[in-house]
Amino acid sequence: MVLINGARQSGKSTLVRLLAKDRNAEWRNLDTPVARQAAQADPAGFVSFPNLMVIDEIQRVPELLLAIKEQVDTDPRPGRFLLTGSARVLGLRSLPDALPGRMETIELWPFSQGEIDGTADRFVDVIFAEGADLRHTSAVSRADYAERVVRGGFPEAVARTNPRRRERFLDSYVSDLIARDVSQLSEIERTAEMRALVRSVAARSGQLLVGNALGAAIGLPATTVHRYLGLLEEVFLIKRIPAWSRNLSTRAIGTPKVAFVDSGVAANLLGIDARNLIRPDGQFGPLLEGFVLMELARQLSWSDERVELFHYRTKDKVEVDAVLENRQGRVVGIEIKASSTVRPDDFRGLNHLAARLGDDFVAGVVLYTGTQTLPFGPRLRAVPVSALWEV
Repeated sequence: MVLINGARQSGKSTLVRLLAKDRNAEWRNLDTPVARQAAQADPAGFVSFPNLMVIDEIQRVPELLLAIKEQVDTDPRPGRFLLTGSARVLGLRSLPDALPGRMETIELWPFSQGEIDGTADRFVDVIFAEGADLRHTSAVSRADYAERVVRGGFPEAVARTNPRRRERFLDSYVSDLIARDVSQLSEIERTAEMRALVRSVAARSGQLLVGNALGAAIGLPATTVHRYLGLLEEVFLIKRIPAWSRNLSTRAIGTPKVAFVDSGVAANLLGIDARNLIRPDGQFGPLLEGFVLMELARQLSWSDERVELFHYRTKDKVEVDAVLENRQGRVVGIEIKASSTVRPDDFRGLNHLAARLGDDFVAGVVLYTGTQTLPFGPRLRAVPVSALWEV
């Protein structure tokens, strides 16, 4: 079986319809009450079909996976079941422990910038292949970057060119997600406080995720905050970026960073439009960092280079916003700056990594909102942010 997992409204059902077209597929949508009731009443009969069966929103009735397992064990032809889910199905508490070796999972994110523009999004592969030899010149302005951040990547939001109509979609998206998907995963005692937590996390996009501090800010116990954060990650509203150390320094901290899966949702929760975002008192820096982290995360799902995404920070506050490490232990460090100029001090964390990693350090890149690629020392470059989707 194949599971396409990802946030609501990211295009899973549209993609599955294209894949299943002209293949004599049986389509079952578990968002429909009658289909859901039939699945709960007779799981084995529900999935008994000789050809391709598509089941939309499988997390609604996770017990079906055990019935599917029995079908697959009896008839192991590949490609019999194509599933979609808007929650991390493998994390559901009611999921039977029966899937290793039987299911391949593909995560579908909201559109990347390259998907929107019709370009290839090959930065991860190019930087590992070329290192500091990468060159990119950009025509994208700070105002253009701000527009991209507040637009985000949900197909419906991208299609709505009127900012007010886009805001209404994003408002409804978060409200429906909390009222329906989060509530299905766990009984939430106080939805108003969940909404307050979501806004608080939006203000910290791209920053360290400290549950105790979040709880103190909105008056929630730390245990409740951690449970709610887990739910928000299960429904693909947020993503945690784990800390990286490789034991380079005993002073490295293990606190993850948090990024909103869609920067448009985060900006809308904060009531920020593109014009306000780039004002001196705006939140361009944190939201741009979250935006870049998620563009990198999207690319890792299709890059040829097998890479994992981390961040790095020591107790001495030496930090690198993003650390990309491949299976051979080669590392690219990335700093993210909302300014259109770069200073030598911006490479402090990257120099720290380079000194400790030696030959394993491929390159250190400061992604900034300027227009040129500029050298700042061996294997250190300032590169326009648009290199993420234009190289």
